[in-house]
Amino acid sequence: MTAVAHRWDRLGDGNPLVGFVDACLRGPAQVLLQNNPLTGLLVLVAVAWGAVENGQPRIFGGGVVGLLVGTATALALRVDEPSLRKGLFGFSPFLTGIAVPTFLDDRPLMWLYLVLGAIGTTVVTLALNTIFKTWGLTAFTMPFVLTTWVLLLAAYQFDRFTVLTNLKPMFPGEGQLTGGRFDWDLIPTFLRGVSQVFLIDSWVTGLIILVALLVNSRWSALFAVIGAVGATLLALWFGADSASLDKGLFGFNAVLTAIAVGAVLHRPGALVTLYTLFGIALTLFVQLALASVLTPLAIPVLTGPFNITTWLLLLPKRHFAPVPNHERVKESVVTAVRHTV
Repeated sequence: MTAVAHRWDRLGDGNPLVGFVDACLRGPAQVLLQNNPLTGLLVLVAVAWGAVENGQPRIFGGGVVGLLVGTATALALRVDEPSLRKGLFGFSPFLTGIAVPTFLDDRPLMWLYLVLGAIGTTVVTLALNTIFKTWGLTAFTMPFVLTTWVLLLAAYQFDRFTVLTNLKPMFPGEGQLTGGRFDWDLIPTFLRGVSQVFLIDSWVTGLIILVALLVNSRWSALFAVIGAVGATLLALWFGADSASLDKGLFGFNAVLTAIAVGAVLHRPGALVTLYTLFGIALTLFVQLALASVLTPLAIPVLTGPFNITTWLLLLPKRHFAPVPNHERVKESVVTAVRHTV
């Protein structure tokens, strides 16, 4: 496998088209903070499966369009090639491309909206990385979050778009939880917590994503499971909304936090694991608080809680074990994006 990877890398170095394809494949992997084209390919398969399973293949198409447009925009803006090749300008536009057809009705103008959003996401990535570099941080998926929030809020003012978030605008405390009975078939619920990283409600998608993580880092796969299980059980314990629990909506932000803090930013160990478990709980609380803030606007939290929590966990600069645990993880979005500007 390593020999094949080296040959692929050399081919990408010598052929601009292959290099562009390689960068695009790494983009979906970098959502999970992995720098591996095979991981990215499996993520694409996972998203395609979930989109078709849910009867919305346009979601997969939107993700691919966003990925291509975002990466091409970075190329046109002449970003540094090493960062481009690692997929660091593809992952946020990929998520934006998934979000737009997920939350807007299917009309021809939606695709133009998506393209403009993907271009904007790349520009926002450059801007935010410049700002966060001051504190030794990276923007993670916040360019996707901010761009998608703007696109959805703007869409409310256009007659030609219908926002499909299924969220009713109301002040916090005015509404009631949907209630309903929680399905105690927990393993599919945990897997859906993984799949919701890509806004997909499918346990099969979640399983494929875990396989994609295993391809690159066993520790990342393990901490993804810990994040999904920990946040879901904690939300269940505190009496969170049953319908949202069943869809895995309380697990996906914690999945990303657990991967970042437990497997990518630190070498796994006892203290790191405890810090990660605290981060999982904090992510859940930040998610619910942010949901209350955004309820009057009727827009989803997306991966905002992951970004906020991970920044908070990094700013104290408690470097328990600064050496990354896995050679193939160390050149992920966390380290490499610092050199993009």
